[in-house]
Amino acid sequence: MINFGSGKIIAVPTNLADGTAIANPTPVILGTLQEVSLDLSVEMKSLYGSKRYPLAIGQGKGKTEIKAKYAEIDGGVLGSLFFGKAAAAGIKAAVFDFATTIPGTPYQVTIAPPNSGTFVADLGVIFSASGVQLTRVASAPATGQYSVSSAGVYTFAAADTTLGVKISYEYSAASGGSVWTMTNEQMGYNPSFTLLLQNAYDGKTMVCKLNRAVSGKLSVPLKNDDFAIYDFEAEAFANSAGELGYICLF
Repeated sequence: MINFGSGKIIAVPTNLADGTAIANPTPVILGTLQEVSLDLSVEMKSLYGSKRYPLAIGQGKGKTEIKAKYAEIDGGVLGSLFFGKAAAAGIKAAVFDFATTIPGTPYQVTIAPPNSGTFVADLGVIFSASGVQLTRVASAPATGQYSVSSAGVYTFAAADTTLGVKISYEYSAASGGSVWTMTNEQMGYNPSFTLLLQNAYDGKTMVCKLNRAVSGKLSVPLKNDDFAIYDFEAEAFANSAGELGYICLF
């Protein structure tokens, strides 16, 4: 058969990062798939005598890899397929260049993060007009300096009153998104999943299912002037029945 297009990939998580089986897995779709490669390979073992060419050739260890590029980042890919963890509700993010003007006495700006969030950390302040960065100090700032409390109260110098500044800061919120904490897990266990690739063209269909697979690479290549196309790689291994999966043509 002739193939055209990238087809569709759906993965179904089977085990968490600690090896625990998932009772009710939610399938994960790699959205807006751009390209896929299914690579089947084996090591070739050659037996030589005293002459140039081998007397026999046998197959050694094998490997089945799948590599995909897709355009829609999904929490299921991050959590279920790569980290093998459930998400916690919340937001952890940053606000860049929040524009404000230094007021009169007491020369303070109190941060109110989005989504009724909580101030976490200062990420710097610059003057709006010049772009010059202010220097953070512990207290009693002079001109060109600022201090900030743990609650997100920024204090500036009296001499800088009425000047515009841009404040960047980190914050957290209890709801509105999903958070996966990247922890230092014990080596050995891997989150695993089944993976099904299907592509159809001109009345013919090719299907490949991998019974157990693990992901060893997930990249987020952001670009200045183009859409991000994410890279996902996985490698398959046999299930408890000794079956790698199947390939079907019809």
